[in-house]
Amino acid sequence: MSEASFDVLVLGAGPGGYVAAIRAAQEGKKVAVVEAKETGGVCLTVGCIPSKALIYASRLYEKLEWMHTIGIQTGPKSVEMPKMIAWKDGIVKKLTTGISGLFKNHKIELIRGVGKVTGRGEVEVRDAAGAVRKVKAANVIIATGSTPIEIPGFAFDEENVLSSTGGLALQSVPKRMVVIGGGYIGLELGGVYSRLGTQVTVVEATPGLLPGNDPDLIQVVARKLAKQKVEVLLETKAKGYTKTADGLACVVLTKEGREKMIPCDKILVTVGRRPNSRGLGLEELGIRPNEKGFFDVDPQRRVLDPKTGAGLPWLWAIGDVAGQPMLAHKASHEGIVAAEAIAGKKVAFDPRAVPAVIFTDPEISSVGYTEEQARAKGFDPVVGKFPFGASGRAMALGETEGFAKIVADKKTDVVLGVHIVGPEASELAGESILALEMGATTEDLARTIHAHPTLPETIMEAAEAVHGRAVHIFQK
Repeated sequence: MSEASFDVLVLGAGPGGYVAAIRAAQEGKKVAVVEAKETGGVCLTVGCIPSKALIYASRLYEKLEWMHTIGIQTGPKSVEMPKMIAWKDGIVKKLTTGISGLFKNHKIELIRGVGKVTGRGEVEVRDAAGAVRKVKAANVIIATGSTPIEIPGFAFDEENVLSSTGGLALQSVPKRMVVIGGGYIGLELGGVYSRLGTQVTVVEATPGLLPGNDPDLIQVVARKLAKQKVEVLLETKAKGYTKTADGLACVVLTKEGREKMIPCDKILVTVGRRPNSRGLGLEELGIRPNEKGFFDVDPQRRVLDPKTGAGLPWLWAIGDVAGQPMLAHKASHEGIVAAEAIAGKKVAFDPRAVPAVIFTDPEISSVGYTEEQARAKGFDPVVGKFPFGASGRAMALGETEGFAKIVADKKTDVVLGVHIVGPEASELAGESILALEMGATTEDLARTIHAHPTLPETIMEAAEAVHGRAVHIFQK
């Protein structure tokens, strides 16, 4: 058993862990990262990056139909799924290799294996061969991410029943797919296969898709799903499945209380993710996650001592194990905060809002309060909306569904929230986030000269619409 000592030891090389490690190294700390799999974690290897690659590829495929209307003839469409998956894997490989290079340049030691905390600042790492290495560190950062949730009757085998990981690796386009879960992962991946030609059925247990999001935005996505002939079954519970002569049959219980058999070839289960907060050795030390599986942390991301309620001076938690929202960009920001706090800087995780981006068709971005949330917080909200149908740039792209919506405080004119559903909403989120962080008013946005013709003009017009002054739509 070999032993080593570091200033900072990070458990997990995902978007929280590797960012924390690099920032700690930039602050002059001696750093090591423990990771059993590829650097980059779920987000880079089997999550954010590969899914967006397939989403983009499937949109290009779907766009071929539209291209005929503008005079571009492309011939018969076809999909070579192995090539598409290989292209996606190539992107992942370049990025993971890049992170490994950054580790090397910053003199960060990458320790392959699974870490278990055995005491204050003490971790045992077991590699794939069973060899154990003992590591000591003044600070330990837990950045172990999360795992897809299984549901009864649908154990993942990645052959018939797919997790999001299996959904990103299919070597052929299935004819029929049932997606269990109408949240963002289900609609993103379901959308990929729908655009590639799969008949997709979405089974959602709640009364609506994308629970927790602005209903106005969801309505636009739901209309597009119907246009793409995606069947959506709301208030419907998946009970199990059987193998049939021509594939599978997914058994569901409808909101009317009757059983229904849905013929399919693949079942994709996307009902959420569970934080990897257990089995790390901390419970033996009396440090346990809360009832939701998250570690309670202070503003610098120190894990709270269950006895005193104060932050433990040596233990930190970031990313999916540190609470909602379970998003990569939130994890990365927490990683920077934790690393800089370890270096003695006066920092805290205190964003005005954490943005959410959903790569459905059309895309959704949301930052800050909805109108209802603003009212619940005691504001007097006013709303301005501007449709992409009135945007020259959106027309030129052939993507006019959706709108930009700004929620502001009537008294101060301060922007409280920006919610967009439409083309490139994920890219338009940048201006929205900055507006909230800077405490901008709708006048600030409206009087900022936006380049023409561009999609961000919709944000400017929505800001004007708050006061009934949008130029390119008529407001009574």
